[in-house]
Amino acid sequence: MKKYLLVFALLIFTQPLFAAPNNQGGYAGTPPGFYDDIDPNSIEDNEEENTEQPNYTNNGAPAFNNNGEFQTYSDDGSFNNFPEPVKATKNYSEIYKNLEPADFSYLHNIDPDQYYDMKDTAWSVYPLLRLNSAIYFKNQTIEPGYYLLTPREHNSKWYILFKQNGQVRHIIPVYDRDYTPEFFYDQHIPKPKLKPTQKIHMKTLDIIGKVKSSKRKEPIKSYLEVNDLENYFISIIIYYGGHKYSTIFRTIRL
Repeated sequence: MKKYLLVFALLIFTQPLFAAPNNQGGYAGTPPGFYDDIDPNSIEDNEEENTEQPNYTNNGAPAFNNNGEFQTYSDDGSFNNFPEPVKATKNYSEIYKNLEPADFSYLHNIDPDQYYDMKDTAWSVYPLLRLNSAIYFKNQTIEPGYYLLTPREHNSKWYILFKQNGQVRHIIPVYDRDYTPEFFYDQHIPKPKLKPTQKIHMKTLDIIGKVKSSKRKEPIKSYLEVNDLENYFISIIIYYGGHKYSTIFRTIRL
């Protein structure tokens, strides 16, 4: 008898759990009656009619219409048709033509500012370029070999010095100088993988380095980017500190 009473009591207390939820203005799924005014036959007809590729995207991004034309949204919500976009490129032939060779040189081909750039480091801060074949700038032929590339300013114009064994071999004008993007070096220069003992050692050096008398300056970061271009042009971009310097050459002499 006690068992029956216990089961009966449990049914009374658990009955609200099985009751239908009250309508409080929101639904987890599709609300009741949502599909009552939809004709199933009209759905099939629409599916057959809408077989063409839609001319819009869900997020309002540009898309192509049925004629293959590129289109975007205007402010009033209508479409504007444009030809298919083409990635903008610079007129490298014109840039190369307008660049003037350097009209100066260094005494004994020595870069006087190199000492100040490298006095606080145990290695070269300049990016190293290895050429497997000759490249050309106007009447200069840059032969295969290793070159340290160094940006320098002269008479308010920027140049890239090609140096070998501490001597300037070529002086190439820069056609564009811009800022280095933020976090560029963090994304392109891999960090060394250290063992646990090495991490402890480096952490100890960082703590000791906080003492002003023993703290060393962080070396200038640099990076090199080489791109093949159309019509036998080649672009070399030097990232040095907070700026990047773009130069242009030819792989075949004009």
